[in-house]
Amino acid sequence: MSGADLIVRHIGQLVNPASDHVARGREADRLRVEHNACIAARDGRICYVGPDDGLGSACRPAPGAREIDAGGAVALPGFVDAHTHLPFAGTRQDEFRRKLQGASYQEIAAGGGGIRSTVRRTREIGAGELLEACRLRLERMLLSGTTTAEAKSGYGLDAETELKQLRALRGLAGRHPLEVVPTFMGAHEIPDEFRGRNRDYLDHLLREVLPQVRREGLAEFVDIFCEDGYFSYDEAEAYLAAAATMGFRLKVHADEFTSNGAGELAARLGAQSAEHLIAVRDDEIAALAASATACVLLPGVSFFLRLGRYAPARKILDAGGIVALGSDFNPGSSMISSMLFVFHLAVFQLGLTIEQALNALTINAAYAVGRQDHVGSLAKGKDLDLLLLDVPDYPYLAYHPGIDPLRLVLKAGRVVVRDRRRAEE
Repeated sequence: MSGADLIVRHIGQLVNPASDHVARGREADRLRVEHNACIAARDGRICYVGPDDGLGSACRPAPGAREIDAGGAVALPGFVDAHTHLPFAGTRQDEFRRKLQGASYQEIAAGGGGIRSTVRRTREIGAGELLEACRLRLERMLLSGTTTAEAKSGYGLDAETELKQLRALRGLAGRHPLEVVPTFMGAHEIPDEFRGRNRDYLDHLLREVLPQVRREGLAEFVDIFCEDGYFSYDEAEAYLAAAATMGFRLKVHADEFTSNGAGELAARLGAQSAEHLIAVRDDEIAALAASATACVLLPGVSFFLRLGRYAPARKILDAGGIVALGSDFNPGSSMISSMLFVFHLAVFQLGLTIEQALNALTINAAYAVGRQDHVGSLAKGKDLDLLLLDVPDYPYLAYHPGIDPLRLVLKAGRVVVRDRRRAEE
């Protein structure tokens, strides 16, 4: 019988996703709910989940064990943000004003704004300043319940700055409790120095940048923006296939504004995720649903850009696909860092049920970033990433938008948010 050094008792309603691995298709219609529950952990790993009165027969407290009284609160796994562009410099509120006046994302990019505007600033910022900017962003994310987040480079578009971004992400490990999963996305845009030479730029990334990323262990995944005006289907296919031979796992920015088959490409190449999918075709949905590739939907983009359309979340689930959620936190198309807000967009705009949305931002988001064995659900052997919420039951979380219900956030068994304020233990 293991000895627990942390025990959370008197949980009114413990809410777990449908599966501890991934909830695909209609499996995402359900949650596993326990009342009067208890969770115990040792060294940050869960060793007991079950009824409050069953703890004694399954797990004994270690000497000096700490006990937290949940006071009847609702418990959820920590939220996982499956798609962010965390390491960037500067903000683009002037462009945002133009968007509100009718300018499109593509028009702003064609005039030298958009991604390239942030690239210029990110190239100029010092490494220490960039790391501190990322740390402050993680603080806001943690306060809204995010305990794990994917983060992409892609605002450098040259070797020096791309590596600077990824090194900043690595540097966060000792400075912030929120776990960051790094993705190399040098193929986010075509830099000015390679304008009109897409293939040459991708070859440059494969020859000069990705080998160094691999040597330093700076990224797990490689991503590319496969979209009209950026990188074509054929360019993305060749680039991703080459990255896979180097040992990287794959992600694809697919079908955001138009469809060029990128969703099907992601499924065929065995990518961990296809991301955006606002314009995904029915044949691509069928291919994705038949694959192990997660569909990471980003309703914050449709909301922030006022596109008037959202990814077909329910159609993907009906086909048997895996739906996950991310914020797409970035300075141009989704300056949204709260997964609680994304949850509300998923319910009110994507049309997901409360159960589907909660599966999408816990276990399915964890699956989309390759962390489903460690986080995404409250299960024995996983990290104790736990949210305690001051709501009467989990449906209330959707019923009352705009409140801040987080009483306590635990990351790997450490209290990191208490009474809606950052805490350090």
